[in-house]
Amino acid sequence: MVVGDFPIEIDTLIVGAGPGGYVAAIRAAQLGQKVTVVEKGELGGVCLNVGCIPSKALISAGHRYEVAQHSGDIGITVENIKVDFSKVQAWKSGVVKKLTGGVEGLLKGNKVDIVKGEAYFVDSETVRVMDENSAQTYKFKNAIIATGSTPIELPAFKYSKRVIDSTGALNLDEIPKKMVVIGGGYIGTELGTAYANFGTEVTILEGADEILSGFEKQMSAIVKRRLKKKGVTIHTNAIGKGVEETADGVKVTFEVKGNTETVEADYVLVTVGRRPNTSELGLEQVGVKMSDRGVIEIDKQCRTSVSNIYAIGDIVEGPPLAHKASYEGKIAAEAISGHSAEIDYHAIPAVVFSDPECASVGYFEKEAQDQGIDVLTAKFPFGANGRALALNETDGFLKLVTRKEDGLLIGAQIVGPNASDMIAELGLAIEAGMTVEDIAMTIHAHPTLGEITMEAAEVALGMPIHIVK
Repeated sequence: MVVGDFPIEIDTLIVGAGPGGYVAAIRAAQLGQKVTVVEKGELGGVCLNVGCIPSKALISAGHRYEVAQHSGDIGITVENIKVDFSKVQAWKSGVVKKLTGGVEGLLKGNKVDIVKGEAYFVDSETVRVMDENSAQTYKFKNAIIATGSTPIELPAFKYSKRVIDSTGALNLDEIPKKMVVIGGGYIGTELGTAYANFGTEVTILEGADEILSGFEKQMSAIVKRRLKKKGVTIHTNAIGKGVEETADGVKVTFEVKGNTETVEADYVLVTVGRRPNTSELGLEQVGVKMSDRGVIEIDKQCRTSVSNIYAIGDIVEGPPLAHKASYEGKIAAEAISGHSAEIDYHAIPAVVFSDPECASVGYFEKEAQDQGIDVLTAKFPFGANGRALALNETDGFLKLVTRKEDGLLIGAQIVGPNASDMIAELGLAIEAGMTVEDIAMTIHAHPTLGEITMEAAEVALGMPIHIVK
């Protein structure tokens, strides 16, 4: 590759190699494009390196520790159980390394050029890529921006050794005795749960009426109840006011119900949302339209206001979900290749790896009603399922939202063990236009948690077998 002032010509440039960017790169290459992907950090982006994957590894380790401690009711007692947290962190890092190495192999296997550096758009067909030692110009026919997002920093809680974001929480070299979590959304709940399972005394401060405000109250209530059993203190309608750092910890001041309170801890974890990484790319001078928050405007094919520049993932409207970014990456790559693919978010799932897990796809009941849809709902409890009983995991339920006129499935929510896996069947059912009768007539293996889906469909039809109507 020539390095210097002479532009390198390519078909498609992709800025960012997270779950949106690397998937877009592979799909574009599969469709015959000459692709270069630019990444200033590590391949895999936030998700693989400091997000989805390491957090789930930490959650898994914490869950195993908790189960080992609390299995006396099924006749299993473990004495002197210990956690070597350095080994936990090493194992977690090994999982990350395997996956990021796999991404590199996939990109190279699809003949995608990987360039390390920061990209800056000179015009609508030119980008300048810079690293510490050099700069190189690239001329592209099309570009996909997939630069992801960064944790929001609160003015009263500036990041430091003791005031940490999600990345810091994933890389602690010790299990804190006490931790304050500001924000009871999915990140705060997941990481708070992980450390609570390891024995940390966790306090969650949430500004809204409930934690996990993106889910129905009946779902978050079950998670909240389980958190309290772990010793987690939850303050809702609570606003963090400031933090005082000491030699070995923090003192957090917060306001709740008109009263000012304080809590001391080893660390305070701030998880109040993320902001799009769009401010240092030169997009304004190219004419790419953005909101005041830096969210890029796109059409149904992920095309920005500049016709040959596309945007996907956390930098466009919608929830910051890795699978959303990957989905959009495929759409953008196919659109560039002349296909008629368009985004449709109706069957995109949302999952929280809480305890128990929460998952949703399609419409919530109230959301459908607000759209003027006449709906029926059907619920089936995990406590009436043989596999859930055998797992000693009976908290939760599965709920179906159907169109009253024809039984068409338009939404589903699950709170319970393995909800993250179970939601896929319901997403497929919505995407395929299936009715509750189609689901009820599908034979599900016994004994499995998947039977709960079939049982809920039979409730919707008015003929349940394993609960009394």
